[in-house]
Amino acid sequence: MSTENNHLAEIQAKVTAAERITTTDAHWLWKNASNIQMQQLAAATRARFHEPHHCTYMLMRIINYTNVCVAQCDYCAFYRLPGQEGGYVMNQQDVFAKLDELLMLGGDLAAFNGGFNPHLPLDYYCDLFREIRTKYGDKLEFYALTIAEFMYLADHAKLSYAAAAERFQQAGVRWITGGGSEILTEDFRARHSKFKYTVAQYFAAQRAIVDAGLRTTATMVIGFDETIEERLEHLERTRQFQDETSGLQSFLCWTYKPYFTQIGGIEISTEEYLRHLALSRIFLDNIPRIRTSVLTQNERALEGLLYGADDFDLPIEDEVTQKAGATISLQFDRILQVAHELGFQPEYRHVSNALAVQSN
Repeated sequence: MSTENNHLAEIQAKVTAAERITTTDAHWLWKNASNIQMQQLAAATRARFHEPHHCTYMLMRIINYTNVCVAQCDYCAFYRLPGQEGGYVMNQQDVFAKLDELLMLGGDLAAFNGGFNPHLPLDYYCDLFREIRTKYGDKLEFYALTIAEFMYLADHAKLSYAAAAERFQQAGVRWITGGGSEILTEDFRARHSKFKYTVAQYFAAQRAIVDAGLRTTATMVIGFDETIEERLEHLERTRQFQDETSGLQSFLCWTYKPYFTQIGGIEISTEEYLRHLALSRIFLDNIPRIRTSVLTQNERALEGLLYGADDFDLPIEDEVTQKAGATISLQFDRILQVAHELGFQPEYRHVSNALAVQSN
């Protein structure tokens, strides 16, 4: 048997025995495994958490409550600097109108994503989230902010991450997502988002969120100029954090959209995205839910179910990604039909009815 076949057999044996693969194993798979082999290994890992032909989905909306931001990430086509033409901030009635439309369309999850707006005090957020919880109760759930925004608000208010998490919890917040991670290496952040926080600071904030009893998630964006080594460092840090906290409810990866951004570039192929999704499923053996991105891959995202994913969103809006070239389809029946055609039975997942994410 060749050295390559030996290495593949060793990795297959680990996955079959529910043993952890190493970063070296993951690097070898990326360079050498076929798509079919990646699918098989990812499916075996997925089966530890979920029935083979079952998947879940949510209908959701990302509410971009402001586009004013001082982070100046060079991969963002959405932001406006303070005082720049085109900047905006939504009031509560604007937000309620979007939530009402979401409910009318049958969705029950909203996520908030804006920017580092120096003119918005902490009370803007706490008042908004408190009113949403009072007005809608458990009819819908909301992901309040990304970790990056949470960090900026805490620092702007001169609060520790623990104190800020407590303030949001008192305002009715239950979730703060892992957004703002992109690629969690210091080199990547120095190249593209030098005014954002360090990797160590990011995980310190996420740990404070978990310690406060709030739910959080892991996210990742690929397709910039990152190396496979940087991708694997991101996955390794994520797996280690989950080992230490058990706080990550899911992992969502999507692709960078290069249109109208400062750095531009060429969008990676769907095949590369699917291979990375499979690698993530195999490597992140301690995170139960792996989500594929309809927002950035459209119908082809459903192929991610063959590469280890078990869950997906049907988004109705996300200005941040749309400004960079993403297109959103509201033909939900067609998208769900693709899941059926691939051999999966999709079931709606009400996040508001199951705050602790478990396999269905």
